[in-house]
Amino acid sequence: MVKIATWNVNSVKARLPNLLAWLGDAAPDVVLLQEIKCVDDAFPRMEIEDLGYNLAVHGQKTYNGVAILSKGPLDDIRRGLPEGDGDDHARYIEAVASFGDLVLRVASIYLPNGNPVDADPVGSAPFSDKYRFKLAWMDRLRRHAQATLALEEPTVFGGDYNVIPTADDVYAPDAWREDALFRLESREKFRAIIHLGLTDAYRALHPDETRAYTFWDYQAGAWQRDNGLRIDHLLLSPQAADLLTACDIDKAPRGREKASDHTPIWCELQRP
Repeated sequence: MVKIATWNVNSVKARLPNLLAWLGDAAPDVVLLQEIKCVDDAFPRMEIEDLGYNLAVHGQKTYNGVAILSKGPLDDIRRGLPEGDGDDHARYIEAVASFGDLVLRVASIYLPNGNPVDADPVGSAPFSDKYRFKLAWMDRLRRHAQATLALEEPTVFGGDYNVIPTADDVYAPDAWREDALFRLESREKFRAIIHLGLTDAYRALHPDETRAYTFWDYQAGAWQRDNGLRIDHLLLSPQAADLLTACDIDKAPRGREKASDHTPIWCELQRP
């Protein structure tokens, strides 16, 4: 089996002790990190490489930043989503990870939040710049995913999508209707990506599960009340979905001291 996880760590420096402890306990083969919030040179390479991981990092000072950790060698590393003229956000990194007879293409994705949705009252556009950027970014991701799927390789697009797919994926749907994470436009574009032929690994194995969340806000006792959202996803190509044997959410890291507001979600693929 090859175990692949995604986790928005909300600053790799601030969460490094938690990250190292989780890597030791969970022993994933591939980890897709988001919001590392540091430039490449500041990433804690030595500590993570000492645990047996190869690294590919696409960082940014203070904001964003994505990385791939792999116990197998990493090749064909690509930083940034195509069609990115004028986009200086470090939100996408892709690589090929090899595990003997299983060769995987993996991508770590940190999709824009998009809030606030409403445009400035004096603006002429129906939505804010941030929300329009999110929707356009999702269109770019869909086009890139379509091109990647044409390669017919086992592929995992994992990360913080900042999209709540359905009402079953949020503790209070009505309260989130106008939020960029749950707006109809966001959900429609997420479904358009899925409909390319991708499989939501968690929903494939837990079709009826409710209150299965990957994010709990720091405010208003959200963690203690289990007021969460499922916004971190592992989307699998048909070739990867055929190998899927398990997928679950690991809530333990969210309960630790100085925790990220996200928790890891992982899946296992059987070797051919």
